[in-house]
Parts: sequence; structure tokens; C-alpha cells
Amino acid sequence: MIDSYASYDDAAVAAAAARAGAEVVRALYGQRLDRIDKGAGDFATTADVEAERTILGVIRAARPDDAVLGEEGGQQGAADAARQWWVDPLCGTLNYAAGNMLVAVNVALRGGAAAVADPFGGEVFFTDGRTAWVGHAGADDALLTPTPDTRLVDVNLDPPFPNAPGFRAVDLLTHPGFAETFRPRVVSTSLALSWVAAGRRAAYVTDGGDLSGSVHFAAGIALCRAAGCVVTGIDGAPLGESGRGLVAAADEETHGLLMSMMRGPS
Repeated sequence: MIDSYASYDDAAVAAAAARAGAEVVRALYGQRLDRIDKGAGDFATTADVEAERTILGVIRAARPDDAVLGEEGGQQGAADAARQWWVDPLCGTLNYAAGNMLVAVNVALRGGAAAVADPFGGEVFFTDGRTAWVGHAGADDALLTPTPDTRLVDVNLDPPFPNAPGFRAVDLLTHPGFAETFRPRVVSTSLALSWVAAGRRAAYVTDGGDLSGSVHFAAGIALCRAAGCVVTGIDGAPLGESGRGLVAAADEETHGLLMSMMRGPS
């Protein structure tokens, strides 16, 4: 099967790679896994490493000349290569190690295709950079259609908080207008962004710097953009090198409401 990946288009490569990584994550779930300390409380597990190795195997078979930045393996190939893949083999390692299934596998080609796989839900969200779909075994692929109808907003409360005190995600939850309009949820993986693209969440908000080139966020951002979501920083500015965090909203109205609640001294 691996030899046939060369005939895939980029979206299919991203989806196949994410799906292969998800199979590893699912197979190792619940086992006693070695931990690799990264410092500052962060760590990887054997599942992270094995999933990344498997993902890179798919990418190498399909696109042997492309560069890759993996969360665990680092940069392979030129960082400024015309074609660079970003790989987060297990988004939600802390959840996974604690026995929580809210995790994802992220694969993204810079400026192009991307995929987010849900190892336990069996879904793969993917895009060619223009349109976004969700696939599930035994079912036809379906277009992702964002909608604010759920009124559910995921707010990432994990540190670091580089924009505090001007912006603190926890303060958004205490804004009087938030409780009147939305209901908070906290999902600490890129599944939350995929759910915004799929219409299962109205929005997602997180603090941070420039997240557009992050292995953790690139795939989810690509899905949201291709699905037609409104994607900006927490200051409403386009994502980029001077970016501040991330707001992905199902539509302009939802984005505007959130921005009005988050405005304050910078």
C-alpha cells in the first residue's frame, strides 16, 4: 500500500498520513508507555514517537523530496523549502497519558493541504486548501459547513499566556455577554478547530503568538479557512509573524461578538 501513495494528491497524502498516525495512537492506547521529558512539564510518549515515524513514512513514500518539521523529530530538510510538511503526531499528549480520548493527529502542508484525524472517533477532517471535508470509514466524505448554531465556544485555558494581562482567556468566560450568548467548552487539542469547521462549535479561542506555522495549529487553521470560517488573531489582525493568538469563528457575527468581548487594554 505504501508504494501507491506517490499517486495521491496532497490532500489524500495528508489524510492518509494522519490516518496512519491515528492507527498507531489507537493501538497503543491504555498501555504503559515510556515518557520523554521535554522540560517545563511537557513530555512525549512512545505513542508520539511511533505515530510520527509512521506519518513520516507515508509522507516520504509520497513526497520524498519535501521537507518535514515534526514535533518530536524536528526539522528534516531545509526550513525554507518550497514544500514543507508540519506534523504533530499526538495533539493532546497529556490527555492521552491520563486515559482521555480527546486527542488528534495533525498533518499540514505549508500553504496547502492538511488533515486532522480523530483516532477514537474514527473521523479524518481534511482539505486541499480550497475546500474541506470529513471522512469516516464506510461513509461518503461530507463537506464541512461551519455554523454558529450550537453556541458552543472552546476556550483554550492552557499556558503560556503571552498576551496577559491585556488578554486572558479566563476573563472571556466571565464577561457578562459571553454567558448570555455562548456556552464555554474546553478541548485542549486541534479537534476543537476541526469542530468549528464542521459546525459542531461556534468558535475557538486561544492565547499565543504566531500560531500559523505551528505544528499544533496549522492543520486546524487550514481546515477552518477552507471551510469558510473567520480566522484572525485575538486582536482581529491577520495571522502572521506579528500575530497574537487565534480566534476561529463560524461566521462574521460570532467573530464580531467575541472580539467585542475581548477588547481591552493591550
